[in-house]
Amino acid sequence: MNTQPTPRTSDTKHETKPTASRRTFLGAGAAASVAIPTMVHSSRAQAQESQPLKLAIVGCGGRGRGAINDSLTINDNIKLVAAADLYAQKCDEMRRLAARSHADKVDVADEKMYAGLDGYKRVLDDPDVDVVLLTTSPGFRPYHIMEAVEAGKHVFAEKPSCVDPAGYRVCLEAHRKAVASGTAIVTGTQYRRQVNYQGAVDQIRSGAIGDIVSAVTRYCSSGIWYKNRKPEMSDTEYQLNNWMHFIWLSGDQITEQAVHNIDAMNWVMDSPPATAYASGGRFTRPDDSEMWDSVSVDYQYPGNRAVSFMCRQIPGSEGDNGNVIYGTQGTCYIAAGSGGSRILDRTGKEVWSMEGSIGAAYQQEHKDLVDSIRSGNPIVELKDTAESSLTAVMGRMSAYTGQKVSWEFVTKESTLDLFPKELTWDGERPAPQHAVPGATKLT
Repeated sequence: MNTQPTPRTSDTKHETKPTASRRTFLGAGAAASVAIPTMVHSSRAQAQESQPLKLAIVGCGGRGRGAINDSLTINDNIKLVAAADLYAQKCDEMRRLAARSHADKVDVADEKMYAGLDGYKRVLDDPDVDVVLLTTSPGFRPYHIMEAVEAGKHVFAEKPSCVDPAGYRVCLEAHRKAVASGTAIVTGTQYRRQVNYQGAVDQIRSGAIGDIVSAVTRYCSSGIWYKNRKPEMSDTEYQLNNWMHFIWLSGDQITEQAVHNIDAMNWVMDSPPATAYASGGRFTRPDDSEMWDSVSVDYQYPGNRAVSFMCRQIPGSEGDNGNVIYGTQGTCYIAAGSGGSRILDRTGKEVWSMEGSIGAAYQQEHKDLVDSIRSGNPIVELKDTAESSLTAVMGRMSAYTGQKVSWEFVTKESTLDLFPKELTWDGERPAPQHAVPGATKLT
């Protein structure tokens, strides 16, 4: 477990000063939209390339630019026609960079670049847009997805899908609506489309390591970015710019970054866990950061299968990233990034291996989305990704409070809802505070 992938973090920013509320993000209409329940991972195109599709992006920072480049690179007969971000210059920069590599696939007029907290609504109101890529900070994700589905737009949604149980429930409803209306939702869990991950899961399913006993997964790195506050920034603008460090926006590192490894475990175990018991702490974060440095979770999955999970972002510390699954007849190693997969029998002899490219997987998720739309069999995989996101949230909740947390509790009883009831560009936000186990209550 020692191959580090490029951290896949979203990026957003902003310029105008509208007001946004929970009602705004949930939407008031009863319109439905969505498509098919489980994840589909095809490597073969089954689409009619003749059907043109028009794309828009919401969130034009680094992750958004990466996502649109992946889609424009691997798909034919598509065109980028609209963009939204907190800041107009981010839209302009994204358009310029995309056109540099894909001049024939970029046609974003000035009047179709929208800035502000409500810029995404202009994209969703645009009848020319067929597919919207949602790559803002994760706190907005459930509500943007829901409104996109209600607007009848096919969706690519970056991970994580939610940062709290309230957002998880919105995702489940959006998934249901998407299935009912034939609207595709593909998510940014690229390992589900990486061939060596698929191959390893197929091997495990076929009994190559016997019965699964336990697993270990790590996402440990040396640090993460931090953005200093500018004197003219309001509380809201500052937090939106420095979103990784505020839990209502990122969900902490376990949710925003390490969800990839947690998603792999849910996939291998074919289920979310029953319980989480966690610990962790903070030693090196800036004073106003709400993030922890590390979180360690013991997840218990159905069938008495244990997963030891750790994520860490501490400068100068040793990195470790990957997954090991222990079975009664062997052990499966699935490295992060492009590190490949292998299986050893009980004697330590390698009996299977497969290479894989994370870059190809990033592109494949966008091809699968477009192919599924054109084939008339739209993928809807939001439920699985929402479950993995909530699994991460469950671990965070246990670490923050010092309590064991059950899947039953987070899905049916928890009232935790981190998204502001009112959000204004010039508005004040509560003073940042980090969780303290024993003092922070489980809600």
